[in-house]
Amino acid sequence: MNQKKRLAIFDRLAAAIPEPTTELQYTTPFELLIAVVLSAQATDKGVNKATAKLFAVANTPRDILALGEAGLKEYIKTIGLFNSKAAHIIKLCQQLLDKHEGQVPKTREELEALAGVGRKTANVILNTAFGLHTIAVDTHIFRVSNRTGIAPGKNVLIVEKNLEKYVPKQHKKDAHHLLILHGRYTCIARKPRCQSCVIEDLCEYKEKTTD
Repeated sequence: MNQKKRLAIFDRLAAAIPEPTTELQYTTPFELLIAVVLSAQATDKGVNKATAKLFAVANTPRDILALGEAGLKEYIKTIGLFNSKAAHIIKLCQQLLDKHEGQVPKTREELEALAGVGRKTANVILNTAFGLHTIAVDTHIFRVSNRTGIAPGKNVLIVEKNLEKYVPKQHKKDAHHLLILHGRYTCIARKPRCQSCVIEDLCEYKEKTTD
């Protein structure tokens, strides 16, 4: 795929999704960090339901530590893997207080040093909370990048590197959310909705659906 076609694809996605952003609900970088950690193998809707109650009583590292691991579990027990997530979050909150004065750090290295935070989570925080041009490759972005031909790759790191290389400069800040939302609602896993897709004629997927 050439850059002219990639630019046309992102121009159309940007026009179709004028306010691309996360569907996780948060008001501070710390709330976003907790929500993203909780969102692994869980739906945003499920996370939002849990964090609405959690953040009403504890939305700082100190407040969550005060709940304790058992107290935290009561708020997140509806979310998959809640036991390990609770342990990670308690440790993460202590790390933020010990090393970052309770603030969410703004570098990938510092973020990835936090309990329960990998490269994907770090990229989400850097992009969504701090406006950096990072792209966290989740299952939706991996699928869309390979299926359309925008930035194919055998694993998430290759796709991420290819997106960094190929996404047009003017779309780098919003590319992460444009691709996620397109993958979540149009270019879905089992049967993509090609008939209602704004980039159908530009996409290089060979098995397009007709209904």
